[in-house]
Parts: sequence; C-alpha cells; structure tokens
Amino acid sequence: MTNLKNQKSAILIVLLAGTFWSLGPYVVRHIDQPQLVPWQYLFTRGIVIFILLNIYLFLNEGLGFYKNYLKIGISGIIGGVGLGTAMITFIWSITNTTAAVTLLCLAAMPFITALLGFMFLRERISLTVWISIFVAAFGIFVMAIGNTEKNSLAGLIFGLASALGFSIFSVTLRWRKNTPKFTTVAIAGLFCFLFSSLMISINDLSFLSTSKNEALFATHGTLVCSGLILYSIGSKNLPAADLTLLSLTEVIGGIFWVWLPWLGINEVPSTNTIIGGFFIFIAIFYYSLIMQTNRRFIGLN
Repeated sequence: MTNLKNQKSAILIVLLAGTFWSLGPYVVRHIDQPQLVPWQYLFTRGIVIFILLNIYLFLNEGLGFYKNYLKIGISGIIGGVGLGTAMITFIWSITNTTAAVTLLCLAAMPFITALLGFMFLRERISLTVWISIFVAAFGIFVMAIGNTEKNSLAGLIFGLASALGFSIFSVTLRWRKNTPKFTTVAIAGLFCFLFSSLMISINDLSFLSTSKNEALFATHGTLVCSGLILYSIGSKNLPAADLTLLSLTEVIGGIFWVWLPWLGINEVPSTNTIIGGFFIFIAIFYYSLIMQTNRRFIGLN
C-alpha cells in the first residue's frame, strides 16, 4: 500500500477522499424516484463496493488477499453488519429529508462512537468530550424540532441510525485492532447486496432499475470505494484530531453540491437545520481541539 511521508500531501489526499464522499448526495438526488428503488440501489451499490474493494486488495496483496476473510472474526462480522446497516439507513434518510439533515446527523458520528466506546469498551470520556457530546446533541434536537413533518422526521431518525451504524463499525475496529479493515467494509457491501436481494425477492420486485439509475447506483459505490482507498493512504500520516476536522469536507461539500443552483438541485437547508448544524460544527471543532493532545494515528488498512 502506498505510504506518504509528506504530511501536506496526506492532508490533500484526505481532503480529496472527503470530496469524493461529498458527491454522494448529489448523485442520489439525480436518481429517478429514489424512494421507489432503495433496494435496487443497495443491491447494485453493495456488489460494486464488494467487487472494487476485493480488486484493490488483490492488487495490493496478490492472490493471498482472501486470507483476510479468515481473520475477520466476530468483530469484523459485527462491524460489517453495522456498516451495512448504515448504508441501508443512509438511502432511507436522504430520500425522506434534505441532504443537509442527513449529513449533519452523520457529522455527529464521533460523539456516538465515544458513547459506544464508553459503554462497551470502557473507554474513559473526559468532561470536555462530554461537553462536545451535549452541544452536538442540542444541535440535533434543534434540527429535530424543525423537521416535524412525518417524512422529514423519519429522515432525521434514519440519519441518526446511519451514524449509529458507522459508529458500531468504528468501535469494532477499536475492539480488535488487528481486524482487516477493508475486508470488513467489503463484508458490509456483501451484507447490503444479500439483504437487498432478500427484500427484493420477498416483495417480488425487479433486481435492476433503469439504465440511468443503475449507472448512478454504481457511480455512488465507486465514489465510496475511491474515497475509502484515498483515506486509507492519507490517514496513516495524520493524527485523529486532524482527521476529525478534515472529515467535515464530506458534510460541507455534500450540502454545497445540492444547494449550488448551477448544478440544478438548489436544495436550501431550513433555518433550524442551519442553526442545529452550527452547534454540531462547534462541537466538532471543540472536540478536535481537545484531541490535539492525543497524537495517535488511526490509519485504515
């Protein structure tokens, strides 16, 4: 795997990864009637993620890449299912509310991860981190009271469920640090593929959507994999605090692309979403300042 010795190059690589991820909501907004084809979306996106990550592992490790699956263990299975669940609830969230609400819910992931680590791994949470958690929770509450319509509130709940799934994935990596990370993500793609196949079969639906939609489903899966690979290259050379701030590229970019009128979506966040998002950003910034005292590196490999 590529290693970077220049920290500035690593920052640019991670920013590029976040930019790739930020294009996801914009891609979803171009899907024809996405609320009617969530299982087809997950079916295609899941298999694309699974195939591309296995190709990447093969190119890096040769034919022996399959041995990673023998090391997956219970932590990898739980992490894969958690991440797969996050992928499933993401599409239900973004098709029921604005991209801003979905992405801001995902931005709260560091704090949900901290709570899960405290509950299941007995990781200590300092007073300052508790303050960050409560500030972020207040921001989410403000967004919730501004999304009182049935579908919009459901979108927010699914967004929080997606953040929870991502956090479960993160905690399982900390639980057993030798668990193969990319293999766990590939398991998540396989879980999406299998679960959506089951739902399609039960509901007697078509496995494929229109050619335009299928191209968009595959594009989103490719963006996820490309961002993940770039993130893995850059993250090994950056401390956790820097990565927390750099991860905001996905949130800010995702909101910007669907708002920019030139790109044809023009989705303007509500006042409550902007206010709630402000508190979440303050919490993340404060959290990152706290983390500056912890120079641990959290490379994904």
